[in-house]
Amino acid sequence: MRIKIQPIYSKEDHDKALDLIDRLWDAKLGTAQGDVLDILVTLVEAYENKHYSMLPPDPIEAIKFRMGQMGLEKSDIAGILGGGNRVSEIFHRKRNLSLKMIRNLHDKLNIPFESLIPV
Repeated sequence: MRIKIQPIYSKEDHDKALDLIDRLWDAKLGTAQGDVLDILVTLVEAYENKHYSMLPPDPIEAIKFRMGQMGLEKSDIAGILGGGNRVSEIFHRKRNLSLKMIRNLHDKLNIPFESLIPV
């Protein structure tokens, strides 16, 4: 199978690269097809980062999302944020997250720092 690798300039190029990735998905590492797959994935990732980049979520929405994943209530994170009143102030956007709160949320709930620091 001879494959020509080229830059991805358009949506059509992107679609073709994704189709080829699909066909090569089970290629073994260290083989010619595995190398082509690795290169294509890198090209697609670069194209998508440039054309479809996503901003990190709003910090409050990131906290709520993680709470939903973990089945937590506001009362469950009161200790992390410094008490029930602080949880309410933060969720109603009357108080910003402090550095200590951000660290606690990252350490205890494994929320990425990038999601907790407003852009």
